[in-house]
Amino acid sequence: MTIEAPKPRRGRPPKAGRENIDTREALVRCGTAVLTEQGFTAAGIEGILRQVGVPKGSFYYYFDSKEAFGQAIIENYARFFAYKLDKCLLNQNVAPLERIQAFVTDAAQGMAKYHFRRGCLIGNLGQEVSNLPTDYRERIIAILRSWEQRIEQCLELARQQKTLDQQADCHALATYFWAGWEGAVMRAKLNGNADPLNNFITLFLAGLPRQPDVSIKSGVQNV
Repeated sequence: MTIEAPKPRRGRPPKAGRENIDTREALVRCGTAVLTEQGFTAAGIEGILRQVGVPKGSFYYYFDSKEAFGQAIIENYARFFAYKLDKCLLNQNVAPLERIQAFVTDAAQGMAKYHFRRGCLIGNLGQEVSNLPTDYRERIIAILRSWEQRIEQCLELARQQKTLDQQADCHALATYFWAGWEGAVMRAKLNGNADPLNNFITLFLAGLPRQPDVSIKSGVQNV
């Protein structure tokens, strides 16, 4: 998806009102799907316009530039993914560490739905950041940090409930989680199955520093 300077608005103006809003949202949704599957550099505006049924000349009635279109796609994906995270990580009916497992299970099901053709948009963009507009970098980093904070808060709750060691560095563990997760998503897309996702979460949870067994620590053994 080559970024070009804004061009004068051209083509037949679209109808005013709700139709404009719906068409813009349709372009963003379609663009999100395409970039999640193909990445930013490989994606083409023309294909997205054809799928939505928007004339090429009308594109600039909806977005000031291709860069603005990309920004709208990033924000759309960030909202979508934050919702998926919060649905799992804020579920008070489930233990904190089980919430993380639930997120991975849900994400694996989402990838399977599209036959593992789609990965993580933010992860995709991070891999090609040198080819993106400069202001994209800061936004991508901010989104990743917001995801890290959600996992960190979940791990902190586990620490408070004493299912994690009291000395556990929840911030470092959350950063480690997302670095490993993005790699697992990329490999799942490459393999065409959920094995990398399942392996990652199994090893991540198994490697967490757990609260020591007080009875063993104190030298008291159960009979």
